[in-house]
Amino acid sequence: MKDANRPRRLLLLPGDGIGPEVFRPVLEMLELIVDKKWASLEWETALIGGSATDATGVPLPKETLEKADRSDAVLLGAVGGPKYDTLAYELRPERALLGIREHLGAYANLRPARLFQELADASTLKPEVISGLDLVVVRELTGGIYFGKPRGIVVENGIRRGINTETYSEPEIERIARVAFDLARKRRKKVTSVDKANVLESSVLWREIVSRVHKEYSDVALDHMYVDNAAMQLVRNPKQFDVLVTGNIFGDILSDEAAQLTGSIGMLASASIGGKIGLYEPIHGSAPDLAGKNLANPLAMILSLALLFRYSLDREDLAKRIESAVQGVLKDGIRTPDISAYGWTKVVGTREMGEHVIQKLLAS
Repeated sequence: MKDANRPRRLLLLPGDGIGPEVFRPVLEMLELIVDKKWASLEWETALIGGSATDATGVPLPKETLEKADRSDAVLLGAVGGPKYDTLAYELRPERALLGIREHLGAYANLRPARLFQELADASTLKPEVISGLDLVVVRELTGGIYFGKPRGIVVENGIRRGINTETYSEPEIERIARVAFDLARKRRKKVTSVDKANVLESSVLWREIVSRVHKEYSDVALDHMYVDNAAMQLVRNPKQFDVLVTGNIFGDILSDEAAQLTGSIGMLASASIGGKIGLYEPIHGSAPDLAGKNLANPLAMILSLALLFRYSLDREDLAKRIESAVQGVLKDGIRTPDISAYGWTKVVGTREMGEHVIQKLLAS
């Protein structure tokens, strides 16, 4: 049994590309939080992805998993890069990401897409379409086509054929549905289940099980939507959504689309929960073209830390404090290049943006 009075332990995985850069302000923020005694924290770092492959020959070392097992939450920067594209499939950095999620039992990925009103002009959509946007994509994370078997590339009659299998079981669908309905109860009490039940048997079962679980949540509204229509509706009328729940591949695509509504993929944090240890990461990837140039937006990384405090450490006060610091900086017109606008905004680099957020947090 864990000691309730002990410091909470974090595992930090900066990873590849821009990961270490966007991690620096998070480290400074953690040091400030400990120095001000706002929380009792300890942390250690480990390798994952391409950096782990370079150092150890594998993208997800045993030592990293051992450190994760003794932590209360894991914070991840990014993995991947073109230099690893020629590696065998099992050695690619992305396998580490799938592997650590599976190891932690993190089957539910929460991807909030909230528009800070100050960034309404940074989106490619009209401000009147996105103003007030606040939705969450709940993505099933450990099943579906990314993990289904059989899979692989086979040769039949001299012709190569790629195989991937979309598969879901009743328990997998039921548990992700409960996450969505429980989350909706704390929000605007509406769930949209996204599937492709007109052509996929796995989606027929998905719709049936989500509808069955819904009977236990009579206070929450439920509707069903085909994924192609959902993709269209996200850019046509995104404010109709509160919580969207969907499978692994559909959630992967729709959450990236939702990111653009917020002004930049550099603004979107995520939480992977369900097991005993949560995993938190921005969804923007390693962006190797930006690495080392002090151009990357660290706000998604910072907002991922806020989600860590909210869901793993039960510190809603600190989560809101960090989010308010981010909004305060945006109100001041401070922008990284990806969210800059013409006129009065001041464009800064990764380090400077982090410094501005920390100053706002210090003053809060």
